[in-house]
Formats: sequence, structure tokens, C-alpha cells
Amino acid sequence: GPTRKMPLTASAMDFFQLFVPDNVLKNMVVQTNMYAKKYQERFGSDDAWIDVTLTEMKAFLGYMISTSIHHCESVLSIWSSGFYSNKSIALIMTQSRFEKILKYFHIVAFRSSQTTHSLYKIQPFLDSLQNGFDSAFRPSQAQVLHEPLIDEDPVFIATCTERELRKRKKRKFSLWVRQCSSTGFICQIYVHLKEGSGADGLDALKNKPQLHSMVAKSLCQNASGKNYIIFTGPSITSLNLFEEFEKQGIYCCGLLSTRKSDCTGLPPSMLNNSATPQSRGQYRIRMKGNMSLICWYNKGHFRFLTNAYSPVQQGVIIKRKSGEIPCPLAVEAFAAHLSYICKYDDKYSKYFISHKPNKTWQQVFWFAISIAINNAYILYKMSEAYHVTRYSRAQFGERLVKELLGLEDTSPTH
Repeated sequence: GPTRKMPLTASAMDFFQLFVPDNVLKNMVVQTNMYAKKYQERFGSDDAWIDVTLTEMKAFLGYMISTSIHHCESVLSIWSSGFYSNKSIALIMTQSRFEKILKYFHIVAFRSSQTTHSLYKIQPFLDSLQNGFDSAFRPSQAQVLHEPLIDEDPVFIATCTERELRKRKKRKFSLWVRQCSSTGFICQIYVHLKEGSGADGLDALKNKPQLHSMVAKSLCQNASGKNYIIFTGPSITSLNLFEEFEKQGIYCCGLLSTRKSDCTGLPPSMLNNSATPQSRGQYRIRMKGNMSLICWYNKGHFRFLTNAYSPVQQGVIIKRKSGEIPCPLAVEAFAAHLSYICKYDDKYSKYFISHKPNKTWQQVFWFAISIAINNAYILYKMSEAYHVTRYSRAQFGERLVKELLGLEDTSPTH
């Protein structure tokens, strides 16, 4: 849960600034103004540009965040006369001023000579965000490594033609998270660029198991010695990785796939389906030290690799139609924690910022801001302030937008 007690009067902005404080926003102001000056020295002066202020930067973020609530295709729709127009906030800043800030917006204006990281324009912000996550929240023992659902707005996808979908550029990065499975709080973010010639680029990592193993190690670098139980999907699960984690005091439970997982070192007899028909709930176990490989049958064979649960402990999977199906405790725990993450994706993925810039670092930035707001709402729901105001996720987002824009309305929105 939260590591600090927030006052009863804490606002949406107070929770958001646990992760994006004023000093980070002031740095955005400085870097944006530096980039604008550098750009104009190179390409000619821009008479319409005036240095941006902290108040304007907050309003700029507020406009962007508003697209996560109203799901408009373009943030510029706010100033239009169409369905997504919003006259109540459009008066705070003109569209031309917003577009100027958007043109010059930067977090790191200049590349230093020592910088080799491809995400150098966003890395200081991601580091600051990580510090905020670490200091504001203490996660539960059970955590999940996965890729959160951050795809395009499903309503927009449903109304798109195939040609329009093909025209939309695919993301050049993948976003992985370590997430507390009890609350949904995202503890750590890892961004992997799909194109790159560095040590962590796909040119250096030809096979996916090697890539996903590297992702898992990066996400768990701050988890050593804390006895966490990490749940993983088939792409990450492997015997070598789990044994390496065990030496660091990290225990694992992962779904295994003969097609997607690295099965090196596992007994072939457990990876092949038995010829004799099996009844639901039957399972086989092979052990090596603390590591257990479980092959469980339920309308198909499911394999689990774990060193976090004893294979002899019994559990049940409850199905609506067929009732209780017996299984090892590891299988029950895996199903419970993964189902919670699916609920998180269903609830919060629709509140990701809709703005889709062309530059990769900007795409990462808006995804990271969206995750910060979701985390802020989770902390708000766990605080005493929630019992006073009881905002939904959409109302919390609206309150944050109004506070960033400096609007004085303090009544709850319905």
C-alpha cells in the first residue's frame, strides 16, 4: 500500500504530483524553451513564439490528458465545432499557442557526447517517475511481469476500414511492466526499442526468449532479496531465468508453452502430451530441487514452472458451469493473479492518452504519463480522501485536467 498518509483534502493534482512534481514540470519548461531557441537559430526565427511558462506547461499537459477521458482522435478537436469540442477548457489557451508548445515540446533538448541510449530524450523523466513509484508505494509479495494493454482505442478500431488500419504506423517499441497483482499499481516500467543496433536491440537479440529474459531481469533489478513471487507468461518463463532469480531471493510461477517458452533443461517426457485420454483436473509433476514442472489437464494440457509453491499443496479452479476442478496450488494462484491483471487492463486501458505522435520518445512519454495517472488514482482509492469525494476514474481524470488548467470548480462532476 501507500508509504505516506495523504490529507483528507488531497486533490487529484496532489496524487499526480507524487510522480510528476513541479521540479519535473519546470525542467520541461526550461528544455522546451532551449529547444525552441536552438530550432529557430537553425531554421529561422519564429515571431509567434514566446517562451513557455510553468502555468502554460501545466495547461498543455491538461489538454493532452483530457483526450484520455473523451477519447477524441485528435487533441485539436477541443477547439473545433464538432462532437469532441470542449468550450469550457478551450478558452484557457488558444489553439495556435497550444500547437506552438506542441511543436517545441522537449524533456531533453540537447544530446550529450556521452549519451548512447536511444531514449535519451525521455530517460531522465522515466528515471524520475521510477523514483516516484518506489517512494510512494510498497507492493505486495505477488507481482506480475507483462505487457499492459495499450493498443488503439477499441471503438476507433471497430469503425476503421482495413486500409485505414494499415496506414497507421506500428509502434517501434514494446512497453513491459512489473505490476502489483493485489492492487494493479505498476511498480516499474521497461521500454524496449524494436529497432536498434545496441546491446539491447533486436539486431543483437535474434531470438525472443533471450530478449524476454533480458526484459525480465531489467524489471526485477530492484526486487532482489525481497522474497517477491513473480508471475510470468509463456514468453518469459524458462528454467535458467527462474534459477537465476532464485539465487537473488526472487521466486517465480510461470505458464510454460512448448512453442513460445525457452524449454532448455526441461524433461521432454513432460513436454509431450500423453496418448491416453485424461480427465479434467489430473496432473503430473517432476521436481528438481525447489523447482517443479506441473502438467495439468483441463480441456487441454497446461504446463507450469514454479519454485514458489509446493506441488503437493492442493487448490481448485472454480468454473461457472463445471464447478470445482482440482489442481495444484500453483495453478490456482497463477489463475487468480493473472485474472486480476486482466481486470486492471479492462478498467484502466481505456484511459490512456489518445494523442498519437510520430516520434517514439513522445509516444513513450504519453504512455508513461497515462500510467502515472492510473497509479495516482489507485493511491487515491486507498487513501482517506476517497471516502470524502469518491471520484470514479473518469471523474478523477476530469478533476486533474481542471486543476492543471487552473479552473476553480471544486464540485464533483457527474
